[in-house]
Amino acid sequence: MVQCEMCGANVSSPKTVKVEGAELDVCDDCADFGTEVKTQDSSSTSTKYSTSSSSGGSSGGDSSGSSSSGGGGGQRRRSDMFDDMDEIVTDYDERIRQSREDRDLSQSDLANELNEKASLIRKLERGDTLPSDDVQSKLEKFLEISLSGGAGGDDEEWSGGSSTGEYTLGDVVKRKD
Repeated sequence: MVQCEMCGANVSSPKTVKVEGAELDVCDDCADFGTEVKTQDSSSTSTKYSTSSSSGGSSGGDSSGSSSSGGGGGQRRRSDMFDDMDEIVTDYDERIRQSREDRDLSQSDLANELNEKASLIRKLERGDTLPSDDVQSKLEKFLEISLSGGAGGDDEEWSGGSSTGEYTLGDVVKRKD
């Protein structure tokens, strides 16, 4: 038995339909939401996830150099572009304001020194907006402060969860009562 990829119902013979560009195996009821795709001959070994045009054996030379492919052991979390970025500290507004006041500068004076608008400095000190990378580096250099919290500071694996090892939305979300 296969599950319908739209509603989750168990299906003995799913239909392959294209729904908004995605090919899904669905039940008869959900097949109305897309257009049916004609399946290829089963002698072809390519799948809908295949990226290579060769339909030969799977133990070819291309599998030796692809250690970052999606079908790995799952032991490590994939890195993304945010892992390499520095996170801005949560009290950046207080640090900017305090450092500016320590130098006896008005918001306009600081804006002039940084070649930025005074309204931007006001928004930064209120915490209404985050500084762009360019403005952040100008502030750090001129005020001699650090606004970066470091990359991946608290990106540890979640230690909570149920006894089965699976997580639900309730394990992660904090209710706002």
